Amino acid sequence: MNIRDLKYLVALADHGHFGKAADACFVSQPALSIQIKKLEENLGVKLLERTNKSVLLTDSGTIIAERARSILNQVEEVRDIAKAAKDPFSGELRIGIIPTLAPYLLPLIFPALVKAFPKISFYLIEEKTAFLIEHLKQGKLHATFLASAMIETNFKSALLFEEEFLLAMPANHALSKRKSIRQHDLDNKDLLLLDEGHCLREQALAVCHRLKATETQHFRATSLETLRHMITAGMGMTLMPKLACRPSPDICYVPFVQPRPTRPISLAWRASSAKQAVLEALAKQIKHSIL
Repeated sequence: MNIRDLKYLVALADHGHFGKAADACFVSQPALSIQIKKLEENLGVKLLERTNKSVLLTDSGTIIAERARSILNQVEEVRDIAKAAKDPFSGELRIGIIPTLAPYLLPLIFPALVKAFPKISFYLIEEKTAFLIEHLKQGKLHATFLASAMIETNFKSALLFEEEFLLAMPANHALSKRKSIRQHDLDNKDLLLLDEGHCLREQALAVCHRLKATETQHFRATSLETLRHMITAGMGMTLMPKLACRPSPDICYVPFVQPRPTRPISLAWRASSAKQAVLEALAKQIKHSIL
């Protein structure tokens, strides 16, 4: 049993298909299949249930694949430690970010990050929160931006800032002339929200409950830009994160009275990460960039 065999098993667990797993490992399908059979013989246990179209892991295979994933993560961290010993502020950083934050935050911070960390190559992955957290656990990401409180005990995080929500509405809306929105202004009002899977949706629902507003039932958007277009078309109101409040003659953004609804924006990473020093420095630089 070697590191290569563990990589092949984890790839099969991830893709559920010999061909796709082989492509991910940059080997031929027969080569991967032979090595998995040798691994089963070596361990004396059946790891896979093979069919013509797919691959399923046995109960033992599932447990061993997760242990193998943990071992591979530790091997990667050993390599990171060795690289960091030479120059901790160089190399590759794979960072995740959620879609409701990426297009608005990244242009504000990345020019300064590239200048402050010239030896680091940044690779960004834009996905929903659950995907990013899982990939962070699996070691596929070094860190991720989140817009929710971190509850994973094996993660560390740095709060970057609290992002305020504003009420976004058509420019001709009855509330658009207000300097601020009070809680009872939204009693029994419908708000447009994002689709399932966006952490912003859950945060907006919590705010709606607090403000006694409700969700528009006949429409859910896949992005903040879709929400913006719906508001421009006069289809309703929504809660818009402040960074996403782009000026438009057709939309009015009105702040709430205190205490204003906000969402926490943080950078999270594995507590065992060998890149902790550079990630802490990264978080500090981001805070400085958005002040």
